[in-house]
Amino acid sequence: MGLLYTKFYMDFDENDWTQISNNPLVFQTQKDNVSLDVEDVSHKSYKLVFKNGAKFYMFRVTGKFRLTWNDDDIV
Repeated sequence: MGLLYTKFYMDFDENDWTQISNNPLVFQTQKDNVSLDVEDVSHKSYKLVFKNGAKFYMFRVTGKFRLTWNDDDIV
């Protein structure tokens, strides 16, 4: 399972992602090779590329967001 922490809320393109849950926040890709750029709390940048149907979880933690995903969903 992949894990990153960020201080920034992320917006998801409606053409690439669908929100499938509110509590917790879960987004699912609608096509292959959907990329997501994330800056973690240490200011490192990551580019994640997801397969079709991949799920991305966002949990609010004090002062930041905890982001998780299944490593098998990464291209």
